Amino acid sequence: MSEELLRIAVDAPISGALTYLNGTGEEAANRGQSVLVPLGKRKARGVVLGPGKLEPNIKLKAIQARIENRPFIPEDHLSWLEWLAEYYLYPIGQVTALAFPPLDQPERKRKSHKAPVVKSVAAKPAPKLTQEQAQVVEDIGKINDFSVHLLHGVTGSGKTEVYLQLLERVIERGESGLVLVPEISLTPQLLDRFSARFGEKIAVLHSHLTEREKTEQWWAAVKGEKKILVGARSALFCPLEKIGLIILDEEHESSFKQDEKLKYHARDSAIMRAKFANCPIVLGSATPSLESWQRAKEGRYHLHRMTHRVENRALPQVEVIDLREERRARRDQTMEVPLPFWLSSHLFEMMKETFARQEQVALFLNRRGIAQTAFCGDCGHTFECPNCAISLTVHGHGHLVCHYCDYTDRLGEKCPQCQSSEVQPLGLGTELVEEDMRKLFPELSIARADRDEIHSREALEQLISDVENRKIDLLIGTQMIAKGLDFPGLTLVGLVLADVGFSLPDFRASERSFQLLTQVSGRSGRHSDDPGKVVIQSYNPDHPAILFTQSHDYQGFAEHELVTRQELNYPPYSRLAMFRIQGPTLQRLDQASELLQHRAQTLRQSRSEYEKIQVLGPAPAPLAKLRGKFRGQMLVKCPDAMVLRAFCRQLMGDSSWLPKGASAQIDVDPINML
Repeated sequence: MSEELLRIAVDAPISGALTYLNGTGEEAANRGQSVLVPLGKRKARGVVLGPGKLEPNIKLKAIQARIENRPFIPEDHLSWLEWLAEYYLYPIGQVTALAFPPLDQPERKRKSHKAPVVKSVAAKPAPKLTQEQAQVVEDIGKINDFSVHLLHGVTGSGKTEVYLQLLERVIERGESGLVLVPEISLTPQLLDRFSARFGEKIAVLHSHLTEREKTEQWWAAVKGEKKILVGARSALFCPLEKIGLIILDEEHESSFKQDEKLKYHARDSAIMRAKFANCPIVLGSATPSLESWQRAKEGRYHLHRMTHRVENRALPQVEVIDLREERRARRDQTMEVPLPFWLSSHLFEMMKETFARQEQVALFLNRRGIAQTAFCGDCGHTFECPNCAISLTVHGHGHLVCHYCDYTDRLGEKCPQCQSSEVQPLGLGTELVEEDMRKLFPELSIARADRDEIHSREALEQLISDVENRKIDLLIGTQMIAKGLDFPGLTLVGLVLADVGFSLPDFRASERSFQLLTQVSGRSGRHSDDPGKVVIQSYNPDHPAILFTQSHDYQGFAEHELVTRQELNYPPYSRLAMFRIQGPTLQRLDQASELLQHRAQTLRQSRSEYEKIQVLGPAPAPLAKLRGKFRGQMLVKCPDAMVLRAFCRQLMGDSSWLPKGASAQIDVDPINML
């Protein structure tokens, strides 16, 4: 390409590419080459997208240099990055910048005395596949070009072994594989399994690596020194060549959606990455998202089912305890051992029996701390965060913490409003569960796994090792222990309060609850000849998420939930975009909201295709104030994704209509509705 004018995706918040003169005195840089360009009074990095067009009355600046220590972005990868920018309405230069490691390429290999990123473990031969596993490997392995495969396998059915066998075929063909898992699932257990099968061929990318480690792993994958890249969602941006297969495990996980900056969904983006690379992609889950399930039902995805656990082990037996009945029974009888308010006598007895057999128990509660809030019994004052419209959570030793902005305070003995001494915590958290358990079972080894207790990857790895080696009898945790963990001695799981999440103002609340209950239940009895046991405690025992979890009926839950989605025109029956509005004051937020609403009404009336658009709001966000900013949101629905994006792009414009200090962001296909 010898054109003198080039379109450059500059790493800056500019919606489109900028045109520059070649200016280096050399043959023009090729598409995918990185260059250094002047931008205002500074220099910026950018990527060549192709030939530029001369626009009248614009004085063009020249490219200053090529950046040689960055690789070319392959054509399929660059086309995908352009799609991302277009689909998620985000500046192309800031999207292409994500395709590079955090640091420049090291000039020479540094001698490292640190522990390797991927530990070497003893090689293990592949186990004999079950009939279902073998059939799935065979069926997926028949197709080498672009295709989407939804692997719906119950917990413990051996999905990871299917991935390993498929990746072996990819390596035999001389191609590379990309495996994406939720950050929380990137456990030593998972990496050890990959290392045992593929040895030195594994590269890993996750948030707990240093920037130098990320850079070295990135280059090892790009140069083909490592054939399989395993990582969290951002590993998707590594420009691998000759991709033969993409795997996305736990495809239903909401953490695959990024909420900051480029608000991409790794699942949907990975599907398009596979399309541009013309390779198959496998989406795996015991509880697929309803969007993926519906597409499989419609024949757009290949559906593969694994309905049995490995070695035909039974799925756990799930019992449901009605906490309303439990409270009534306690009023009418005297108990030998006074139990905490949250613990049913049935779960307590089952725990004692399990410990007597020297087996392990896990208690799950998706709330940290001692209690959700503190309040005054005399005047009703509740302790709220001054920066966010949310109650402060009570932690040990009288600490009050905001889990959104990290504001902290002390819980005094007297109410700051009326000086009463009737200040007391209200609610339940993992810290209180741990305190109560230590009183009931002082002789046991008890550990807690939540973000307050586990501050580093090393701490999590040590905890997992201790549970595996039976050094821990009782594990208490949040969703940190719900996914991807496989403990041979764990035979009883108690869900302390299943109702957490049922009533969130989010149309996906029921789906998320079902997924979480199923995933947590699936930790029980994975290596036991006898069925594992699960006890679900709830004040809403007839909630569909609980009933379908009890009967291990994903398909029944999906059909039940899809009826509601269709009636309300929510995904998968429509596409969504969320406008998130922020203002330094309530007045400025209201001003911005009114302007946005007026623009939306005017735009809807301007073009006939926009008649399909449905606008809800603007209204205050469920979290109406966060980190000192007042928040509102407007939801836009449309059955046609292209029409929706065109509407949103026009509606936002260049943001010059926003009042001073206010901001608005577009979230295409939003997951977090709070």
